[in-house]
Amino acid sequence: MHSLNLGIIGAGLMGREVAAAAARGFVLEGFPVKLNVIAVSDIDPERLDWFTRVPGVRMLTRHYRELLEMPEVDAVYAAVPHHLHEEVYLDCLEAGKDLLAEKPFGMDLRAARSIRDTAQRLGRFVRVSSEFPFYPGAQQAYQLAAAGGLGTLLEVRAGFLHSSDLDPNKPINWKRQALTCGAIGVMGDLGLHVTHLPLRLGWRPDTVYAQLQKVYTRRPDGLGGMAACDTWDNALLHANVTDRGRTFPMTMEMKRISPGESNTWYFHAVGTQGGVRYSTKEPKTLWTFAGGKDQAWQRRDLGFRSCFPTITGSIFEPGFPDCLLQMLAAFAWERAGIPGCPFPCATPDEAVASHALFAAALASHHSASVATPESSGTGAVPLLAKAV
Repeated sequence: MHSLNLGIIGAGLMGREVAAAAARGFVLEGFPVKLNVIAVSDIDPERLDWFTRVPGVRMLTRHYRELLEMPEVDAVYAAVPHHLHEEVYLDCLEAGKDLLAEKPFGMDLRAARSIRDTAQRLGRFVRVSSEFPFYPGAQQAYQLAAAGGLGTLLEVRAGFLHSSDLDPNKPINWKRQALTCGAIGVMGDLGLHVTHLPLRLGWRPDTVYAQLQKVYTRRPDGLGGMAACDTWDNALLHANVTDRGRTFPMTMEMKRISPGESNTWYFHAVGTQGGVRYSTKEPKTLWTFAGGKDQAWQRRDLGFRSCFPTITGSIFEPGFPDCLLQMLAAFAWERAGIPGCPFPCATPDEAVASHALFAAALASHHSASVATPESSGTGAVPLLAKAV
């Protein structure tokens, strides 16, 4: 039995979710790594107070470097505003900690490359948070697409939609200002969730044409006044992708203002011989297409079929906390150097490739023309690290 002692930097929504998921690690059947959260850092003492209920936490600190000095911490999950990614992530790596980083992995392409290359230089194990591909339906869709049974690809669509910013009276926060969120706006907030599966399948855009929207340019500042809201609310990216010598269109959408959507992730791929589509709107439903004389989309009820088996019965529906636990399990499995990880977490190279796409999308929108993503470079951290 291996053990993974986690420190958490950022005690907000996702910090609490990760702590809760790790505390449920015992539901993983026969899992060879014990998950422990032992230290948490946040500048807000009220947020830290919540973690007093988490078993095993030994340190609560307002100064994250104190957490990094704790020798028992093996790896850090860091969820901080985008403008702090590079500084905090590099500090983690320089302190000798492995890292589960939140997306977008830096404010921009330069920062993402810097983090990735530092991890490679120091030999640290780094992965990037992306939970939705761990839904059983997403896994089935990925496996069908990866097996090549779709034939010549005709189109791919992927997206992440919600309506959290539909209310114009919602006070501004750091995600709505380019200074702290980054010039890529919603693409940084939601984008890696959308690009994760296409990039894992080898579908890297050759070109992109982007349509970006700023719906609300001012929001309440929480102090009785109004503040400028200068990030992109919605992004629609039209890409050309080459697969086995043939080009197909791929559309990716990331929207904070999509009326009627609470938190919907979807993936859709169709080829000459078959198709597959999955959406978290119907979390246990997978749609597949079969060609031939009688063409039809077929609906299949998947139930609970996770990458890493749990005590949960197959008749039940999966939810976000389940997928988050699956992602933590993948991180722990890979980090321990155990062969045969069912589905690895998003890699630094995939995060860098996403940033290259988002930078090209910005250029495309500003010039109202097609843009070509820069090469994301090499230097990936190996998928299987040495045993720890």
